[in-house]
Amino acid sequence: MDGVAEGRWDELPSLYAEQTHVVHPFDPLRAPALRTRDELREHFRPTDASPRLHRRAANITIHETTDPEVIIAEFEYQGTVADTGERFALPGIFVLRVRNGEIVSSHDYFDHLSAARIRGQLDGLVAAVNAAPTTST
Repeated sequence: MDGVAEGRWDELPSLYAEQTHVVHPFDPLRAPALRTRDELREHFRPTDASPRLHRRAANITIHETTDPEVIIAEFEYQGTVADTGERFALPGIFVLRVRNGEIVSSHDYFDHLSAARIRGQLDGLVAAVNAAPTTST
């Protein structure tokens, strides 16, 4: 949480096992799982189009489970968009499996619509969702 909040993008992939499984179940575009450190490195790479966000992790609650490898962290990123001064609070939940000190799987639950709005990317996300093929399950 702090690595993301502080923009330590180069450090984040080293928290994960070389072979991992990271999913964002609420992603409206249903992006495939990230399975390697290289894929995570690409995922965390900021782009020139990324707005500068000043944020911090707040309201952190750690939920212990009966499985010693699993941790659930409930929190929110609070901050401001640097260019506009807009304040935001973005809640999230991470369900992590940690083995030998490395994250081997993570389910990251966020409100992707609010995140896109905060980044000024809501119109693009809506257009991408509208253009995506529908699938039935």
